[in-house]
Amino acid sequence: MGIKPTYIKALGLELLSSYGPRFSRDFDENKQIVTEVTTVESKRVRNRVAGFITRKINTGRH
Repeated sequence: MGIKPTYIKALGLELLSSYGPRFSRDFDENKQIVTEVTTVESKRVRNRVAGFITRKINTGRH
């Protein structure tokens, strides 16, 4: 896995600090939450943010 662009990291960390308890260890659930709480129109960006958040939660580094 490569290094994520700064905007993916920034958005993911901001969402974790604001909506942390809503996110789970499941990627598909996190995709839905990212869709609900942001105005990201790009499916690719939404998936990358959800993947970043899921990985942070699963590794315990948030």
